[in-house]
Amino acid sequence: MRKSRFTEEQIVGILQEYAAGAKVSELCRKHGMSDATLYKWKAKYGGMTVSELRRLKGLEAENAELKRLLADAMLDNAGLKGLLAKNS
Repeated sequence: MRKSRFTEEQIVGILQEYAAGAKVSELCRKHGMSDATLYKWKAKYGGMTVSELRRLKGLEAENAELKRLLADAMLDNAGLKGLLAKNS
């Protein structure tokens, strides 16, 4: 997964500027991003603080690791079942 150009503090700061009433086009031009990025962040991180955003990103990374481990275990399990079926 590609790393974001913006830190958690920057994302929260940009969303706070937006909440304060800044125009979307000016805000996006100022920070060098697209309107779609702002709206995506607003939907995902709207109303969060920096600590909550860091916790969310940590949980997402942990979840991805657990999904990878589960997929590896399921692959090993399928391989063992295949060997048992051949031996029977």
